[in-house]
Amino acid sequence: MTPVRAPALQRSYDISRALTAEHGRTYYLGTRMLPADRREAVYALYGFARMVDDWVDVADTDVDDPSRAIDEIEVALMSALDDTRARGTLAVVDTVDDRLLAVVDTITSFDIDRSLFTAFLTSMRMDVPGNPLFRNRYRTLDELSEYMFGSASVIGLQMLPILGTAAGVRIGDAEPTARALGDAFQLTNFLRDVGEDLDRDRIYLPLDELAAFGVDEETLRDARATGRAAPELQRGLAHLVAITRSVYRQAEPGVGMLAARSRPGIRAAFEIYRDILGEMEAVDFQVFDTRVRVGTAARLRRAAAAITAFAPDRAR
Repeated sequence: MTPVRAPALQRSYDISRALTAEHGRTYYLGTRMLPADRREAVYALYGFARMVDDWVDVADTDVDDPSRAIDEIEVALMSALDDTRARGTLAVVDTVDDRLLAVVDTITSFDIDRSLFTAFLTSMRMDVPGNPLFRNRYRTLDELSEYMFGSASVIGLQMLPILGTAAGVRIGDAEPTARALGDAFQLTNFLRDVGEDLDRDRIYLPLDELAAFGVDEETLRDARATGRAAPELQRGLAHLVAITRSVYRQAEPGVGMLAARSRPGIRAAFEIYRDILGEMEAVDFQVFDTRVRVGTAARLRRAAAAITAFAPDRAR
């Protein structure tokens, strides 16, 4: 049952839901299987992350200085959380930035560690040219992992208190698999979006891993220009897909550690995102001039299978 909220707070949740539906199709499908209050909390997290990500990635936003915007939103977020803790959520609705209302309410309601949001904003700064933290190339998987902690791992950790854990499973026990799931989704995005990232002068694929197959930055740019991945690049991407699949295997036991109400949605998102890797393989990694997608029918089959698989758990 959706709680009765102040109009401004409800508008903030509604905006977050719309952003998730428009930009996070797999997340949105997965969240439709969650109870309403949990569903809206996920929207709030996605909406906040999407807002900041757009400042960094989208050229036609109304933000002239992304670094300053990130600094300001971090100060506003932490101040709102402090005020909310001191006086109560609804008491400060009129003083909190409208863009933050839903996420502040969610962080407070589910007692999410605020340091996870600081880590997220730190990684966003790493995407901003001119920022002291800026990086647009990563040589090794370890270097990439430093970025991914804030851009991906923390998303899994933020979600965990919302999704809940099964009886006898402590939140801390489920944290490693939650981190792995966030990382698996992020690595999948890096592989699928390699062409678009090149257009922004970013390479999120570890260059040393590709170099082992004779692939360098020129190889990547040639594939973007021609729309054709050379055989050595196909082999390099296949290697990175194998690494990503290993991260999914690390994450998979975590689905069973979640509360029963959350398992179908996360299982569906897990399977659909992992299917993207198979779609890349099906086109021989020719992903530089098109964005690989999992079709609607396949997505719905995954969702139905997840609901069926966990029906006894939900009933209990």
